[in-house]
Amino acid sequence: MEPWGLLVTSVSFAAFRGLHWALQLLPTPGSAAQDRWKWRNICVSLVHSLLTGVGALLGLLLYPQMAADPIHGHPPWALVLVAVSVGYFLADGLDMLWNETLGQAWELICHHLVVVSCLSTAILSSHYVGLSVVSLLLELNSACLHLRKLLLLSHQAPSLAFSVASWATLATLALFRLVPLGWMSIWLIRQQHQVPPPLVILGGTGLVTVGAISIALGIRILVSDVLRSRPHSPIPGHKETRGTRGCCDGELVTREDSTLSLQD
Repeated sequence: MEPWGLLVTSVSFAAFRGLHWALQLLPTPGSAAQDRWKWRNICVSLVHSLLTGVGALLGLLLYPQMAADPIHGHPPWALVLVAVSVGYFLADGLDMLWNETLGQAWELICHHLVVVSCLSTAILSSHYVGLSVVSLLLELNSACLHLRKLLLLSHQAPSLAFSVASWATLATLALFRLVPLGWMSIWLIRQQHQVPPPLVILGGTGLVTVGAISIALGIRILVSDVLRSRPHSPIPGHKETRGTRGCCDGELVTREDSTLSLQD
């Protein structure tokens, strides 16, 4: 076990909690004033996703040995990146428990518990760090998800910025979420004889959980942002009013308030 891995996790936890507190001192956009906590929470999540997602991508490009040998091949800084991510998920989980009911947050709490359990294995054993870094590629898609959600909270849908964010979300979901999940699943199946059975079960559970949520998320975004947003012929004799349009916009925002927003 690397003691400084636990130290980095603790520092990361304190830093992300401090960032959330600091955002309370800054003004919230007027359009998001009705849900200040969610705005701050997603901003913190965006910072984490950009930091760890870009770090994971650069790390794998500069040190491809992590993908060639996901169990043992990793430089010391890779464990720091994993520890930073664990600290964030612990801080975010506490934030949700403090500001939402368990009924509202249970899906994301379960997601965070699975992710923390998997990533903590790398911190406690100093093995599987490369595999953990590959999993952090998913944060590149999470960054697009968080940006899209901020635009929704700001009532910027529909708009050009929202359309770009939606397509970027779908593209990165395929490239940086489904592809890494598929690669890790194949690797775990092929290397299961080298991995202790409890870790095979833990890793398999995590991959199935995140994979199922990711597919459902992609379908939902495709339907809500692409298929339902296509222009359609008006119903004869029906005139769209401000009230009916507001109802549709409200439905979109409400749908995105589901805990299936995958803040990882």
